[in-house]
Amino acid sequence: MSDPWVRPGWYSETLYDAVSQTIRVDRVVHRDHTEHQDLVIFENAVYGRVLALDGIIQTTTADEFVYHEMIAHVPILAHGRVRRVLIIGGGDGGTLRRALMHPGVERATMVDIDRSVIDLSREYLPEISGQAFDDPRAEIVIADGARWVKDAEGDPERRYDVVIVDSTDPIGPGEVLFTEEFYGDCRALMTPGGVFANQAAVPMLQGEELTTITRRLRPHFADVWAYSAAVPAYYGGLMTFGWATDDTALRRTDADELARRAEAADLVARYYTPELHAGAFALPRYVRDLIAG
Repeated sequence: MSDPWVRPGWYSETLYDAVSQTIRVDRVVHRDHTEHQDLVIFENAVYGRVLALDGIIQTTTADEFVYHEMIAHVPILAHGRVRRVLIIGGGDGGTLRRALMHPGVERATMVDIDRSVIDLSREYLPEISGQAFDDPRAEIVIADGARWVKDAEGDPERRYDVVIVDSTDPIGPGEVLFTEEFYGDCRALMTPGGVFANQAAVPMLQGEELTTITRRLRPHFADVWAYSAAVPAYYGGLMTFGWATDDTALRRTDADELARRAEAADLVARYYTPELHAGAFALPRYVRDLIAG
């Protein structure tokens, strides 16, 4: 490996200008430059297998459950009656897997621009997706997510109760998935009372990004907020997920009701709990200020 984020035996993430994290590369499992991005999968004694794209850590087998459970279970259980889920991005299959844990989900459509990420994740990171890609309820589409969403607006069969944007950061192929136009196009595909969730930001290091996301969501939804989780591999501490819906009551669903829904789904999780779900919307003051803009 001879890229600027790689030095002998170490992988240095280049997401931020002033700070970075460096992870020891114990073994390179696979290296590729796909049609869209630079991809490497390597092993580390702490994080297990690590997937990085264009110098940015995307997921690890050690802590992926935190991110994927929270980006999927929170909107699905808050809604309570989900039949159709749309996932934009998510090529590693972790979000798809969690969405399909809910027996009420009849179809989960996943749209990702890079077939190589899906194929290589299935081959080298199978514990992340499990059997999700082979589930008959899963629909896998290889396409530009923003273009696919816009083209689907006129199709009455393309209506979703939950839309999850499991994207890279707003750099390179993922940049178009953070525009106000894209958020409006997603809203057009959602059923009444539907929930939108996305990978938002690490607010200590990406505060302006969180402010921009919420500002761009507000013209399209009655309730725009964020919720949080601590994902160890995402440098900078607390991570937020964007939240948007027209049903202002959903964000305040209490833990007892969430527990009933999780039990009815026979949900098995390692990070998610109903109490954690309810509390994840209680944010530090500095994060609330960023959302307020």
